[in-house]
Amino acid sequence: MKPRLQISPSTFPRPVVLPSKAVVLALSVLVAAAGTMAAVAPIEDAAARAALPEFKTIPAATAAELTPAVAVPMEPFGRWARSQGDNGARRYSTLKQITRDNVRELEVAWTFRSGDGAANVQSTPIVVDGLLYAPTPGRAIVALDAATGVERWRKQLEAAPGKRLQDAPARRGLVYWPGDRENAPRILFGAGDWIYAVDPKAGKSLTGFGEGGRTPIATGATASGAVFKHVFVTTGLFGDVYGYDVRTGKPLWRFHSIAQGTEFGSDTWDGPQSGANGWSGLSVDDQRGIVFAALGAPRPDIVGVGRLGDNLFSDCVLALDVLTGKRLWHFQDLRHDIWDLDVCAPPNLVTIVRDGRRIDAVTCMGKSGHLFVLDRLTGKPIFPVRLRRAPTSKLPGERTSPYQPDPELPEPISRSEFKPADITDRTPEARDFVLKTVARSNYGFFEPFTEGKPTLYIGSRGGAEWSGAAVDVPTGRLYVTSNRWVSKITVIANDERERDPKFPPSAGENHYALHCAACHGPTRAGLGVAPPLIGLKARMGEPEVLAMMATGKGAMPPNVILTAAEKKDLVDFLFRRNQPPSRRDGGQNGPKYVFDGFQFLVDHEGYPGIKPPWGLLNCYDLATGRALWRVPLGELPELTKQGVPKTGSQNLGGASVTAGGLVFVAGTEDEKLRAFDADTGAELWSAKLPFAGTAAPAIYEAGGRQFVVITATGGGRVGGASGPGDAYVAFALKR
Repeated sequence: MKPRLQISPSTFPRPVVLPSKAVVLALSVLVAAAGTMAAVAPIEDAAARAALPEFKTIPAATAAELTPAVAVPMEPFGRWARSQGDNGARRYSTLKQITRDNVRELEVAWTFRSGDGAANVQSTPIVVDGLLYAPTPGRAIVALDAATGVERWRKQLEAAPGKRLQDAPARRGLVYWPGDRENAPRILFGAGDWIYAVDPKAGKSLTGFGEGGRTPIATGATASGAVFKHVFVTTGLFGDVYGYDVRTGKPLWRFHSIAQGTEFGSDTWDGPQSGANGWSGLSVDDQRGIVFAALGAPRPDIVGVGRLGDNLFSDCVLALDVLTGKRLWHFQDLRHDIWDLDVCAPPNLVTIVRDGRRIDAVTCMGKSGHLFVLDRLTGKPIFPVRLRRAPTSKLPGERTSPYQPDPELPEPISRSEFKPADITDRTPEARDFVLKTVARSNYGFFEPFTEGKPTLYIGSRGGAEWSGAAVDVPTGRLYVTSNRWVSKITVIANDERERDPKFPPSAGENHYALHCAACHGPTRAGLGVAPPLIGLKARMGEPEVLAMMATGKGAMPPNVILTAAEKKDLVDFLFRRNQPPSRRDGGQNGPKYVFDGFQFLVDHEGYPGIKPPWGLLNCYDLATGRALWRVPLGELPELTKQGVPKTGSQNLGGASVTAGGLVFVAGTEDEKLRAFDADTGAELWSAKLPFAGTAAPAIYEAGGRQFVVITATGGGRVGGASGPGDAYVAFALKR
């Protein structure tokens, strides 16, 4: 049976059929009776999987199926009325006062410090009619004079009910709507469980919108929405896509990002359903009235035994009719994602040349490192999509998808597969340290997880990120930042969690702390040459462990101090028997497996455990699917001082591109904003920021000058030496 990357209901065969509810119920009865998963959750049949063809292909759209390009007015690209630049999420500016020749003359035009706290802000400002609008760390929206940075008004939001992700105002963007004959202009953004509408001139709530200027969103606010005609469309942090009347705040429609009941795709889930959330953003085709939403991985992360199936619409670009919310098509990257490889970047609307014709397409990219270019109207891929046979799971009850994408064109942003050839050679000590970790880990093409043993892949901070890409509209070139960090994930039994500190340690834990923790780590995760002991009971029996204690092995000496009874207590601790309740104890009804958090493969000094570059800026010719250039993005000064060539660093900012032939990007650990030559990738200019830049730059004109403004608040995953802050910094040419 051929699995699918979903395009339309009729394009490809249906996914693997899951057991009926009656069968599932019968199996659950057997589980209860037997008291174990072993009777009903066997290991997958690796031999049967190996008998499948190694590769399959989803064919590209034919020349006759490609959607002819529709002319797009260039006027919106001279403004910055949405955090993603325009409704097509292109982050392109027609301004060209700043060029390759004069970019070195850029200087700080103004710096705004909000003064209401310090926190990681991930929103690109918008600029309309000489005013710049942006969120602050202290739960406010401010309007600044775009030419001087002087504050004009501040809209303070009510206190948040907690420290939830959705509580940050305009967390990942805001948008301006110019109004119509009967309705005033407004700034729209999400915060908490609400969508807000604010008067752009005075900062007051527009009381005719929803309930006193806000309307509820059931699954929490997160990303920047967009407006088409009278519809404001946005996504929820915990799932679903919503359409609201931009004039009144009235809900118009809601599309379930996880298919419910008899909806199309509901048979691709078997068990609890969550995830598939649009936390990065969306785009809108203004000429056709189509919204394209990027949807993330299913939940729970890493462990999929309770949600078997392809799990629609996770890891998809989803195309909906903006006016009705009706699904037009969807395209899925990974099926049954157990690696947290979200489709995480706002889809970019692009126009490229194929077979001598200009056609309209849309991008799909994610942490997997895959980049797909899809026909705008049908979702069919522009280039053939190669599928490769994927390995079976060794985790009882897990069922992996038989095939996963292994595309050749477009060339991947990065490969998720880790290989030993990637191991760092920065220093002999670093290489030796990483080699020992790799030797006790799993890795390979979409390698599933094994209980108690780390699995390595370039993923949860790899490939594209939520900040997405920029498009040079005239040429169709794509500029996307990427990370190359190796995830090191370990799945463990739920009872492997550490003890709740409210309870005293067992005798065995005390013995472990005294005799074992120095080598194997306080949480049994392993240190240096000593392997992790998490999940030991899945790998060794009690007699083997006791024998090893008696005789020693490798660098581990025999233990001649503990008595037989004390060794028994220690084994009880290692095998998680007779232990106090654990942190986040799931109890008897909790999940069978969990994972030990998002860890990374690093060397003994904390640097990435693979050869650089560790962060990149990539330029693509989407007409051919080839990368035109890739350059390291970011620098680690301490390594530069040691004579190490520029490595690039982890980055979470995103690029913007201009008609002046420049790509502006920040988001790096070294807290710099940079300008690159859009044709060659040569770095032409950089400036140190007060805190790391944490979103894509906005580009605008005010008072006859072109400005580049960056959110510089640091903190978050990238961090930066200066920590979190509260700044916006604008650059312009010297007067």
